[in-house]
Amino acid sequence: VQLVESGGGLVQPGGSLRLSCVVSGFRAEDYAMSWYRQAPGKGRKGVSCVSSDDGTTYYSNDVKGRFTISRDNAKNTVYLEMSSLKPDDTATYYCTAESWSGDYYRGQGTQVTVSS
Repeated sequence: VQLVESGGGLVQPGGSLRLSCVVSGFRAEDYAMSWYRQAPGKGRKGVSCVSSDDGTTYYSNDVKGRFTISRDNAKNTVYLEMSSLKPDDTATYYCTAESWSGDYYRGQGTQVTVSS
Protein backbone atom coordinates (compact mmCIF):
# COMPACT_ATOMS: atom_id res chain seq x y z
CA VAL A 1 0.00 0.00 0.00
CA GLN A 2 1.40 3.33 -0.98
CA LEU A 3 0.26 6.92 -1.45
CA VAL A 4 2.71 9.17 -3.24
CA GLU A 5 2.09 12.90 -3.40
CA SER A 6 3.72 15.23 -5.89
CA GLY A 7 3.21 18.62 -7.48
CA GLY A 8 4.23 20.88 -4.63
CA GLY A 9 6.67 23.72 -4.98
CA LEU A 10 7.24 27.43 -4.71
CA VAL A 11 4.58 29.67 -6.22
CA GLN A 12 3.82 33.38 -6.05
CA PRO A 13 0.66 34.65 -4.37
CA GLY A 14 -2.25 34.35 -6.78
CA GLY A 15 -0.65 31.42 -8.55
CA SER A 16 -1.82 27.86 -9.04
CA LEU A 17 -0.58 24.34 -8.40
CA ARG A 18 -1.97 20.86 -8.93
CA LEU A 19 -1.11 18.22 -6.38
CA SER A 20 -1.33 14.54 -7.28
CA CYS A 21 -1.69 11.51 -5.03
CA VAL A 22 -0.95 8.24 -6.81
CA VAL A 23 -2.40 5.26 -4.96
CA SER A 24 -1.13 1.70 -5.17
CA GLY A 25 -2.21 -1.41 -3.30
CA PHE A 26 -5.90 -0.56 -3.16
CA ARG A 27 -8.56 1.23 -5.20
CA ALA A 28 -8.82 4.91 -4.32
CA GLU A 29 -12.51 4.86 -5.29
CA ASP A 30 -13.20 2.45 -2.41
CA TYR A 31 -11.86 4.89 0.16
CA ALA A 32 -12.66 8.38 1.32
CA MET A 33 -9.71 10.30 -0.04
CA SER A 34 -8.65 13.50 1.69
CA TRP A 35 -6.06 16.21 1.60
CA TYR A 36 -4.73 17.63 4.86
CA ARG A 37 -2.10 20.27 5.43
CA GLN A 38 0.21 21.18 8.25
CA ALA A 39 2.01 24.49 8.48
CA PRO A 40 5.17 24.91 10.57
CA GLY A 41 4.30 25.11 14.26
CA LYS A 42 0.62 24.37 13.63
CA GLY A 43 -1.61 21.35 13.84
CA ARG A 44 -2.91 19.28 10.97
CA LYS A 45 -5.95 20.71 9.23
CA GLY A 46 -8.34 19.10 6.78
CA VAL A 47 -8.53 20.81 3.41
CA SER A 48 -10.74 18.68 1.21
CA CYS A 49 -12.27 15.24 0.89
CA VAL A 50 -14.03 13.13 -1.73
CA SER A 51 -16.32 10.38 -0.48
CA SER A 52 -16.05 6.76 -1.57
CA ASP A 53 -19.72 6.13 -2.25
CA ASP A 54 -21.05 8.92 -4.42
CA GLY A 55 -18.01 11.13 -4.88
CA THR A 56 -19.37 13.98 -2.80
CA THR A 57 -16.71 16.61 -2.18
CA TYR A 58 -16.06 18.70 0.91
CA TYR A 59 -13.88 21.75 1.46
CA SER A 60 -12.74 23.74 4.43
CA ASN A 61 -14.06 27.30 4.46
CA ASP A 62 -10.66 28.84 3.87
CA VAL A 63 -10.12 27.02 0.55
CA LYS A 64 -13.70 26.79 -0.73
CA GLY A 65 -13.94 28.32 -4.18
CA ARG A 66 -10.17 28.18 -4.70
CA PHE A 67 -9.35 24.46 -4.43
CA THR A 68 -10.90 21.54 -6.29
CA ILE A 69 -10.49 17.87 -5.40
CA SER A 70 -10.98 15.20 -8.04
CA ARG A 71 -10.37 11.50 -8.51
CA ASP A 72 -9.34 9.65 -11.66
CA ASN A 73 -10.33 6.05 -11.06
CA ALA A 74 -8.57 4.80 -14.18
CA LYS A 75 -5.28 6.22 -12.93
CA ASN A 76 -6.02 5.47 -9.28
CA THR A 77 -5.02 9.04 -8.54
CA VAL A 78 -6.51 11.89 -6.54
CA TYR A 79 -5.81 15.51 -7.40
CA LEU A 80 -6.02 18.83 -5.62
CA GLU A 81 -6.20 21.80 -7.95
CA MET A 82 -5.22 24.93 -6.06
CA SER A 83 -5.69 28.43 -7.43
CA SER A 84 -5.54 31.98 -6.08
CA LEU A 85 -2.94 30.76 -3.64
CA LYS A 86 -2.16 32.82 -0.58
CA PRO A 87 0.84 32.85 1.78
CA ASP A 88 -1.44 31.25 4.39
CA ASP A 89 -1.69 28.19 2.13
CA THR A 90 1.97 27.45 2.78
CA ALA A 91 2.19 24.01 4.36
CA THR A 92 3.05 20.39 3.82
CA TYR A 93 0.09 18.73 2.09
CA TYR A 94 -0.74 15.12 2.83
CA CYS A 95 -3.00 12.71 1.00
CA THR A 96 -4.91 10.22 3.15
CA ALA A 97 -7.24 7.30 2.56
CA GLU A 98 -9.85 5.99 5.01
CA SER A 99 -12.20 3.06 4.66
CA TRP A 100 -15.42 2.28 6.49
CA SER A 101 -13.67 -0.68 8.11
CA GLY A 102 -11.08 1.58 9.71
CA ASP A 103 -8.15 1.22 7.34
CA TYR A 104 -6.12 4.42 7.21
CA TYR A 105 -3.17 5.31 5.02
CA ARG A 106 -1.19 8.51 4.55
CA GLY A 107 1.41 9.67 2.09
CA GLN A 108 4.74 11.29 2.86
CA GLY A 109 3.56 14.79 1.98
CA THR A 110 4.51 17.45 -0.52
CA GLN A 111 5.61 20.98 0.38
CA VAL A 112 3.73 23.98 -0.93
CA THR A 113 5.27 27.41 -0.40
CA VAL A 114 3.43 30.55 -1.45
CA SER A 115 5.75 33.53 -1.42
CA SER A 116 6.82 36.46 -3.54
